[in-house]
Amino acid sequence: MKRVLVLGCTGSIGTSTLDIIENEKDLFTACGITAHSKKDQLEILSKKFNCPSLLTANVAEEDYKNFIEKCKPDIVVNGIAGAAGLLPSKIVLELGIDLALANKETVVMAYPLIKELSNEKGGKILPVDSEHSAIFSLINQAGKENVDRILITASGGPFRTFTKEQLNNVTLEMALNHPTWKMGPKITIDSSTLANKGLEVIEASYLFDKPAEKIDVIVHPQSIVHSMVRTNDGMIYGQLSDPDMKHPIFGALTYPQNLSNYLKPFDLFDHELTFYKPRTEDFPLLGYAFQCVKRKGAYPLVFNAANEVAVYAFLEKKISYTQIAGITEKVLQKDWSKKCSSFEEVFETDKLARKTAGEYL
Repeated sequence: MKRVLVLGCTGSIGTSTLDIIENEKDLFTACGITAHSKKDQLEILSKKFNCPSLLTANVAEEDYKNFIEKCKPDIVVNGIAGAAGLLPSKIVLELGIDLALANKETVVMAYPLIKELSNEKGGKILPVDSEHSAIFSLINQAGKENVDRILITASGGPFRTFTKEQLNNVTLEMALNHPTWKMGPKITIDSSTLANKGLEVIEASYLFDKPAEKIDVIVHPQSIVHSMVRTNDGMIYGQLSDPDMKHPIFGALTYPQNLSNYLKPFDLFDHELTFYKPRTEDFPLLGYAFQCVKRKGAYPLVFNAANEVAVYAFLEKKISYTQIAGITEKVLQKDWSKKCSSFEEVFETDKLARKTAGEYL
């Protein structure tokens, strides 16, 4: 019986994880849950799963640490959205606990430091993003030394076929209507601008030790192929399943085993699979992310911070849709070449980048 602590239990990752726990009682038990601000929902879930809970709005690092130690998890699922997910990831790995990571900002902002903690304390980092879960599995099967390129698939979002002129007229309501995935508002906007895919490029470069030149993004509207790798002999291998986050979550919870489960097996019949090149001129945030991987330093961290500030401004209808990319670009034009050598520097640089983005707003 594996004890699972779910961070961000009311979000899409958290609710999917709790669904797995509820349906696989012989394998898992919820030993604790957290939510940022949904107190009523948190209390209901705490009673349902008979486990302690923590409301994380304005809690200090010591509160997080005490709560995690109290819960005694075997594995922690981090489903927190945005930069707020970095601190709990840090604490989990400091305690030597396995981390099932859906919070890509943890990797984008501070992967060298996070990886160092993982190596030192022994807690494994298991990717939960459907794309990185697929790549992780494929590389394990093919052998790292045999993989030449990583091919990350993208749904293309709701505006895949929009002209530049149409993109100028995108409303908030339009951007929140994703054709394939059900996600929180921030990541839904990021998916529509391809910023989310940009963050995944940065994440893949860090997690799998590949330069930007060895990573491709392929638009695949059906979201059936979750990513692919090309081996040294030129062959391409992919992972296919229905677009349901429970699959990669279950894979992380049971790693390194490959267990049968209650989820519906994938049926290849009656599926059409199409692939397109991304339009980086019309969706520039993806291109900026590739540039950040090449420039290194604090550029990946700053890309995340500036985009996050701009997205929340769009969600509050303070800026237009296309200004999300414009503000991010302006922030990236400054010199962010200094590498962050500590978590304190990471948080300071993140704060400065957000302040800079706020000034452009």
